[in-house]
Amino acid sequence: MKRFFTVFVMIAVVGTVMVSSCKKKPKPLSEIIGRVWSAQLIKHGSSVVYTKGAATNPTPGYLNFRLDLSSPTSATLKEWDGNTFTGQWEVQETTAGNTLILKNLTPQPTGTNGTIQFTINSATEIEFVMTRTSGSQKTGGTINNYTLVSP
Repeated sequence: MKRFFTVFVMIAVVGTVMVSSCKKKPKPLSEIIGRVWSAQLIKHGSSVVYTKGAATNPTPGYLNFRLDLSSPTSATLKEWDGNTFTGQWEVQETTAGNTLILKNLTPQPTGTNGTIQFTINSATEIEFVMTRTSGSQKTGGTINNYTLVSP
């Protein structure tokens, strides 16, 4: 009986160690960001133009900003000025950094040839921070930074 108890305890300890040492496989980035996002904090260059919940904002139209990546390939971008663009999206993951690409956008946003790229600074299931890789003609050529939340 004593021997049975000792073997049982050893098996329990080994089993606990094995289970606790198993690492969960991280979700792919495309799965993490594959949802609908709204504006939390927006910067045009170094100027903050929108903060969610603020009494006044220089660009209040970001209240209606939406980036819909909830489809595995289809994207919808609703800009601060009310314009809506539809197309496809993809994530490129490299050791140098990750990029979100919105492509084949219709109508084509001015000066983009239908493609807008963003550097992904950080991404969780509740917050997504990205920086546009080229200047936006709509905002005077500034490089814009977006802190988005999943509503």
